[in-house]
This record gives sequence, C-alpha cells and structure tokens, in this order.
Amino acid sequence: EPGWRWSEHVKPIAGTSSCEVAHAGYVVTGRLRVVMDDGSEGEVGPGDAFVIPPGHDAWTVGDETFVSVDFSGGMADYAKQA
Repeated sequence: EPGWRWSEHVKPIAGTSSCEVAHAGYVVTGRLRVVMDDGSEGEVGPGDAFVIPPGHDAWTVGDETFVSVDFSGGMADYAKQA
C-alpha cells in the first residue's frame, strides 16, 4: 500500500536489520524503490521483471498500491507474528 516500507512495517516482526529474503518476480501495478545494504539502489514498475537479492530495504513509491507476483517461494511463514 502507499506509505509501506519494509524497515518500518516488517523489520520489527522479522528481527533482522534488512530483508534477508531473495525475490524474483514481475510487477503488475505500482512502483517499488529498493536500496541494498551496500548502498546500491533501483526502482521497478509495471511490466518490469526483477531479481532482488537478500540484504535490502524497500518501499512503495507514490500513491498507487504496489502489486507484484513473487516467484521465489518460501514466503508463507516469513515475518509472521507469533
């Protein structure tokens, strides 16, 4: 959703300093900004395929909901509150 940021909304649940999950997917709508732990950064938007390695923060850019299909799997139990 607009205003969502991994470091604000998921970090407290995940308990890691950055997202440690690899993502590979396709953007349906919206934009996502990604900043890696090494300082490199990029942005993806509608129609983009992406591969994001572990060690990143990310947030929704603008007022449109970010929707993507993440093919990497393994997310079913990620950052769930006990």
